[in-house]
Amino acid sequence: MKPLKTLLILCAGLLSGAAVMAAEPLPQRWISSGGSLSEWVVGLGGESRLVGVDSTSQHPQSLRGLPSIGYQRQMAAEGMLALRPDVLIGSEEMGPPPVLAQLRGAGVRVEVLSAKTDLSTLRANLQRIGTLLGDPQRADQAFSAYQLRVQQQADWLALAQRQQAAPGVLLLLGHAGGSPMVGGKDTSADWLITRAGGFNLASHRGFKALSTEALLALDPEVVIIADRSLAGEAARDALLLQNPALAATRAARNQRLLMLDPTLLVGGLGPRLPDGLAALSAAFYPASQSLVADTKPTP
Repeated sequence: MKPLKTLLILCAGLLSGAAVMAAEPLPQRWISSGGSLSEWVVGLGGESRLVGVDSTSQHPQSLRGLPSIGYQRQMAAEGMLALRPDVLIGSEEMGPPPVLAQLRGAGVRVEVLSAKTDLSTLRANLQRIGTLLGDPQRADQAFSAYQLRVQQQADWLALAQRQQAAPGVLLLLGHAGGSPMVGGKDTSADWLITRAGGFNLASHRGFKALSTEALLALDPEVVIIADRSLAGEAARDALLLQNPALAATRAARNQRLLMLDPTLLVGGLGPRLPDGLAALSAAFYPASQSLVADTKPTP
């Protein structure tokens, strides 16, 4: 009887702990850092809980009316604590670390999610956000819809590449035409280029500057421009002015300089990325009919 009694006590303890966890109140006042994560918080029904966002959180447009906590890597604790948050959610890109420690010391829950660009990481992130919002089922539905769109993209690409080889591509992340950083391996830029059907010519890891000689030697067929402060033709013209070697590439000569919203590259895989992939694929493979996706992530 004694082992049975011990087992019953243990089970009762576990059930009691589970009940306490279930009864723990969900965080009501959120701060989000990282554009893609902020978009997912909104997409999973948490916009009304947001009391502040970082400067990369620009979508949907309604987020721009919230108090800003600054750039995700240069946040200040005082401004965030003034918003009385229950939780700060962001990727490992956010910081600096002493600020995060100060927030934890003040009783703010700090949730650090991965910005790794793969579907398994996205699934884990969505499940965590869904749990914090009290709606994990909605998170599962959003992931399933996202996974379907990525598969549709892959199927479309397989057909397009029967007619055309993958173009050589570079993604340049710049600021007002200054010296751009080139997205290499293990970056959101590489994930985007590859999934859209391009071949990333940058063999280094992370983001780094390339010399004029290196850029000319790579001679990309397509260049994607993501500028943090300028948009459209203004960004393209400023980049060409400050980096004349770019004008000598095949991409510039053939007018294959593509513009990309830089917030798509922040915070991991975001809900707008499938649309971005479809647009890039259409530019990479102009002879193929553009991919029209009927299924989108659950808002």
